[in-house]
Amino acid sequence: MSIIYLRRSVRKYQQREVEDELVTELLRAAMHAPSAGNAQPWHFIVIKSAEKRQAVAQVHPYAQMVLQAPVAILVCADLNLEIYKGFWVQDCSAATMNILLRAAELGLGTVWCGVYPNEERVKNFRKLFDLPENVVPFSLVPVGYPAETPKPVDRFKADRIHFEVW
Repeated sequence: MSIIYLRRSVRKYQQREVEDELVTELLRAAMHAPSAGNAQPWHFIVIKSAEKRQAVAQVHPYAQMVLQAPVAILVCADLNLEIYKGFWVQDCSAATMNILLRAAELGLGTVWCGVYPNEERVKNFRKLFDLPENVVPFSLVPVGYPAETPKPVDRFKADRIHFEVW
């Protein structure tokens, strides 16, 4: 079965470090995502320290699993790199999805924690990571070796498909 169908959100992780080479591979996959005009407006912050992960858990109510994950990746957009205004959201979404898919292929667990467009989260992450004004924190991806294995779910819904018109 394709990794697309097997990938699931993982929120529990083993107490085991993720090798730097694997983190680099996740970032390499992220940077191979398509982007509008090939702008590649993304930047990534790799978060490993327990102190910083604790701070993240305090500012993001739905990212408590970051306390168990040995590493997290903050996907950001540099608005100065935009070619087509506003398409950075799609670009960073594709980069985030590539991280999730590559992690699943490598036997790692991840979960997509949204930051943007929640204004309070954006403000808190901007402050926590000392981001310049032109950089927008988009998503947070905790990464670790899974301590749970959610079963695949068939999400195909034929009634959501329309041909030619609604």
